Amino acid sequence: MTTFLAGGTGTPKLLAGSAGVFDPADATVVGNTGDDVELGGLVVCPDVDTVLFERGGVLDRETWWGIADDSATTHDYLLELSERAGLDDGPRYLPGDRQTAGRHLADWRRFSAASEFMFIGDRDRAVHALRTSLLDEGYSLTEVTRALADAFGLDVDLVPMSDDPVASIVHTPDGELHFQAFWVAEGGDPEVTDVEFRGADAATAAPAAVDAIRDGPVIVGPSNPVTSIGPMLALDGIREALEETAVVAVSPFVEDEVFSGPAAKLMEAVGYEASTAGVAEAYDFADAFVLDDADGTDLDRPVVRTDTEMAEAADAARVARACERALDAVADLEPEGVA
Repeated sequence: MTTFLAGGTGTPKLLAGSAGVFDPADATVVGNTGDDVELGGLVVCPDVDTVLFERGGVLDRETWWGIADDSATTHDYLLELSERAGLDDGPRYLPGDRQTAGRHLADWRRFSAASEFMFIGDRDRAVHALRTSLLDEGYSLTEVTRALADAFGLDVDLVPMSDDPVASIVHTPDGELHFQAFWVAEGGDPEVTDVEFRGADAATAAPAAVDAIRDGPVIVGPSNPVTSIGPMLALDGIREALEETAVVAVSPFVEDEVFSGPAAKLMEAVGYEASTAGVAEAYDFADAFVLDDADGTDLDRPVVRTDTEMAEAADAARVARACERALDAVADLEPEGVA
């Protein structure tokens, strides 16, 4: 069995080419839910859905978000109505007293559909409507995610990191922004002073996630260490489980150059160097790393180098093979395996 920790686009891209290296039937993907939102009453799980749609063969690979060739009737008409009603452009983050009212999973993640700031296609919206309805019926997020995975014919076991809400909140000099508002609405431009995983202290890691990590080995793809993997590490039990199994991490940096996204800015804000060395410090539980050929960072753990840029499935397969070699290096250090 192999477990992947997934957030953003890095790990889903790795998964796209890993089938020939790691048997999907023996793979579990633990999805980050720290950047989930409730948008217009619908629970949206962006990182879980990227894996759901990619493995289901419907992902929009131009954006690595949403369903390919999805129609936009509802989204466009929402924006038209909002403009005609004289409403300000989004995002419209609901006030604090309404963030925690009603649906438990919406805590500190609730936005109005007025002036909808994230593009949600019509078929994509149907997924969120079904998810929200099943949650309202009393099913856990783990149960709902597995039901959706069955609907999309997934060949891996996809589970959320927690059945409880954890909200990634970005602190800026001008106030707090939910990560989706920071990244989607603001394009990652605001200065960042800190990142908070609100609700993590009260949340419990999903048992299926913890069990999968313990059963390992674990591969951490080249996801954002702060807002893709950080929410998982903030949960009691996740880091401890990672310390008990073999873990290989793929750096999202080439020395101090990040492949994409706001990882550099966010790492500096929480006190890490924005580099592969900083990732290694943040991932003190990792037993080995996969680095790019051009990355000369000297680490105190085994390193396998390859071209880590993943534009095509063949590229992802190459990186997956490097992960396999890194796991072999860990096994060589621990002949009896990692407990």
